[in-house]
Amino acid sequence: MPACRFICGTACGLVRFDQLITGIPAKITSFNAVLPILGGGVPRVAENAAGTLKKTVVLVGMMGAGKTAVGKALAARLNVPFRDSDAEIEEAAARSISEIFARDGEAFFRCRETEVISRLLSADCSILSTGGGAFLQERNRAVIAAKGVSVWLNADLPLLWSRVKNKDTRPLLRTPDPRATLRELYEARVPIYAKADVEVVSHTGYTVETMATRVIEALEGRPDVLESA
Repeated sequence: MPACRFICGTACGLVRFDQLITGIPAKITSFNAVLPILGGGVPRVAENAAGTLKKTVVLVGMMGAGKTAVGKALAARLNVPFRDSDAEIEEAAARSISEIFARDGEAFFRCRETEVISRLLSADCSILSTGGGAFLQERNRAVIAAKGVSVWLNADLPLLWSRVKNKDTRPLLRTPDPRATLRELYEARVPIYAKADVEVVSHTGYTVETMATRVIEALEGRPDVLESA
């Protein structure tokens, strides 16, 4: 994979996004326009009735694991912002993830993904949902470990397939046999997802709120992440 040029953090300089993806609106000149760092780049803790969130919670796992839905419910319960790395990339590029993959390739997308994740982890404490491939990148795991806590939403293959089989928004599944492709991705990725700080298992029949509760219960065992009220 080619070396990434970062626009975030203190270890790298600003790279204009319009120099990386051509044809985007002129009003978007860099991720600074859409991803401001609050508090001069020093994350602030978030106090709420359930306790104080002291680190950003980064949800990782396969496509269809429920990272976005559970993340939004979790953010509402903890009274913190919800952020989605894929959505931030799409907003900055004025393109969908599928369009970025088709036009610029996966390697290019992964570089932009790392930039966004690093930037969001430098902002106030939040719930951050990441794409299915984000945690596979060693550089992403390193920045998540340094600035946040990773939570793997572990759903089994039949449950994942039931959620993604009727959707056309997954560029990696645009193959002659998407179910077999999903299985290959699952088998390759699970050992890496297992490196997450926290694992929360999902089962058929679990509601989004049930999963949010399970995550909170898991985080209650991590006083460095969630301090009880």
